[in-house]
Amino acid sequence: MNNVLETIKSRRSIRKYLPEQIKDEELDMILEAAVYAPTGHNDQPWHFTVIQNKELIDEMSAESKKLMAESSVDWMVNMGKSEHLHLFYNAPTVVVVSGKKDAISPLVDCCAAIQNMLIAAESLDIGSCWIGLVKFFFENPENVAKFNLPEDYEPYYAVCFGYKGSSNNVAPERNKNVVDYIK
Repeated sequence: MNNVLETIKSRRSIRKYLPEQIKDEELDMILEAAVYAPTGHNDQPWHFTVIQNKELIDEMSAESKKLMAESSVDWMVNMGKSEHLHLFYNAPTVVVVSGKKDAISPLVDCCAAIQNMLIAAESLDIGSCWIGLVKFFFENPENVAKFNLPEDYEPYYAVCFGYKGSSNNVAPERNKNVVDYIK
């Protein structure tokens, strides 16, 4: 089988990490994969904020959970109130992905960059998990300023990275009837 396809099929979200920080060279390769993602009109509208400070990561988790607990969505409230949930699963590295507000397709481009990071991390046997609920944290302008995010960018998602504390699960069966051919 093709190595790229094998990596894509074996990648799973990891929710248990070893405390050891990933190597700078590994992080550089993951970020390089991100900037080589496809991008509409070659805007390259992304910005990556790398956080490797445990106290700041813990603060982001706690504040996000507090805001989730105030949501009107039951499952989100339950997650926010969970004493056992760490939004980033105690990963030692979190990358916040922001998109330039005036770009043609910043959200789509940033999602492509995230997918590249996830696949690159798996190819290096580094665990990763795409975190959408961090949006609650960045709804507060003070938090955007605290992390020195660029003013003309909007934070969309975060991705956590670290050495795997558990092995990849087997991928669930995929739906097969999702493609139509018109010839």
